[in-house]
Amino acid sequence: MPVAIKVLKIYTDESAYFGDHKVFEVVATRARAAQVAGATVVKALLGFGHTPHEHRRHVLNDDQSVVIEILDEESKLRAFVASLSDLEHLGPMTLQEIEVLHWPAARAPEAAEPHGDA
Repeated sequence: MPVAIKVLKIYTDESAYFGDHKVFEVVATRARAAQVAGATVVKALLGFGHTPHEHRRHVLNDDQSVVIEILDEESKLRAFVASLSDLEHLGPMTLQEIEVLHWPAARAPEAAEPHGDA
């Protein structure tokens, strides 16, 4: 990938909702709709922030910290952050330079290997 790629990290909680949907799912859905290069949602074993509350897995419910990592060009990531202004329960958002060592070529669905009789 010849252009400079950055990673946007968005911190939130698994228990955070926007309407009937979990915030991390809303962000991931919007990222796909914005056609960013890629996104991954990662659950943390333990997390804390500006409050004394520790986010961790409990027996009856999950209140783990979640990090959403999104890769793309800086301008596209900054525009994406602006599109999230209506969401509550988002924690810090960071934008970092990364060095991409390997970027697989995109495969079109019709280029996938056929299944069944050959």
